[in-house]
Amino acid sequence: MNSQSKFNQYEYLEISETETSHGRIVSVFLNNPNSRNSMTWKMGEEFYHLIQQIWKQKNLPRALVLSGKNDVFCAGGDLNLLRSFSEKSFSQNKRDMKKFYSFFLSVRDLPIPVIAACNGHAIGAGLSLAFACDFRIFAEEGKYSFNFVRLGIHPGMGSSYLAPELLGKSLGTFLLMSGDQFDGKRAKEIGLAYDVVTKQKVIERAMELAESLTKASPLAIQELKANLYSKKKLDQALKKEAESQARNFISEDFKETIQSILEKREPKFLGR
Repeated sequence: MNSQSKFNQYEYLEISETETSHGRIVSVFLNNPNSRNSMTWKMGEEFYHLIQQIWKQKNLPRALVLSGKNDVFCAGGDLNLLRSFSEKSFSQNKRDMKKFYSFFLSVRDLPIPVIAACNGHAIGAGLSLAFACDFRIFAEEGKYSFNFVRLGIHPGMGSSYLAPELLGKSLGTFLLMSGDQFDGKRAKEIGLAYDVVTKQKVIERAMELAESLTKASPLAIQELKANLYSKKKLDQALKKEAESQARNFISEDFKETIQSILEKREPKFLGR
């Protein structure tokens, strides 16, 4: 049975809950219709607040499904947010990027199964968010890419750690360095997606998986998640990413990135 959630109090998130015979499933939808669910600072604050709310519940939900409204998962960082970074100092960007990552990557700390239902495109930090989840259901026709280097910036949102962790050093490095796009079928071939279905069936398939996972012991799942992921290694990667992106944001190449986006053309990087 689906129901509106008591969490439904956010501008950039839509939340609902589903009761199953083994417990609740919480569904969270990124909802920024003006820019393909791109990540804003406000969305990040709301997302982090929601994760803390879930943590504080006496009876935790048994699973969480993360998806996007408007036929897209997430287009990455919001353009206005990225532009604001180009106007800040290195020290400001270093501090702000680490905090911005922590907003969204807080989902990785939840002691319950988290499924990314990528019902449309997931680009840059949006794809990194999907990588931070335990499982991914991808749309066959969706486009997925770590496009950071094509924007003149070091990969962020934990992707420099998460991509090699999930895909191995060689393939993970290639996707980060090339910024190449791939579709859902390719995601399944390389082991990134648990399953791939048509866009219309992504949420349904994710809910099926979530319900199957509610049958496991919540205590066992909590212990398993604590042992599966290395928080220390991810934190180290995030620190390096924040420093690298902080330098990139004040570079001439990144200013060229912003200008090229506004002018709808390919950027011409000069390496400075």
